[in-house]
Amino acid sequence: MRKNIAVLLAGGRGRRLGAEKPKQFLKLAEKTVLEHSLNAFQTCDLIDEIIIISHADFVQEAEKIVSQTAAAKVKGVLPGGRERYDSSLAALAAYEGESVNFVFHDAVRPAVSVALIDKVCAALETHEAVNVVLPAIDTMIEVDDCGKMISLPDRSRLRRVQTPQAFRSETIREAYRRALLDPSFCGTDDCGVVFRYLPETEIALVEGEESNIKLTYPEDIATLELHLSRTRRQ
Repeated sequence: MRKNIAVLLAGGRGRRLGAEKPKQFLKLAEKTVLEHSLNAFQTCDLIDEIIIISHADFVQEAEKIVSQTAAAKVKGVLPGGRERYDSSLAALAAYEGESVNFVFHDAVRPAVSVALIDKVCAALETHEAVNVVLPAIDTMIEVDDCGKMISLPDRSRLRRVQTPQAFRSETIREAYRRALLDPSFCGTDDCGVVFRYLPETEIALVEGEESNIKLTYPEDIATLELHLSRTRRQ
């Protein structure tokens, strides 16, 4: 059996939120955002190990949070890099030469449920890559570089992407190997890297959860606070 390795991506600074510290260290419902995400993967029976990829300036703060929790699955906190994909590459390097499954999750999605993590891990039994998606609920338009509307996509065929996203290690390694040979590569999403550079790979689509929002803007704080407080009382 392959190990399922949860990779909590906590390398951002959260400038759009306008807070004094990175958003993964903000407190919601009596715990930091990172703790909420960490607890979900610690609780999930299908997750064998956890690593946290932090901004290099905040590794010690992340380690402090780990030490204050009962997250025995955490094997370490590693520094990421300048780009989002550098964090993914740091995780791949940590398990160099091992055949494992990687489950990448944005740490600033603190309301992720154990049930969703279970579904993602289960999908890896039949697929090499797994994405989590929800239907688009608003009308979407495409614009050009000048902001001019150029197309109106069919909303029924569009999906919103969430995490966790999961991959067999051989698949995600090969996708990044090819990507890094491309001078124009600019990756912000691991499934996007597989889709672009391993187009022959079928990516399983797992239905996401509306509560699994990414903490991005100030108005997200109240929404997540309410949901996480309700979850704690259940």
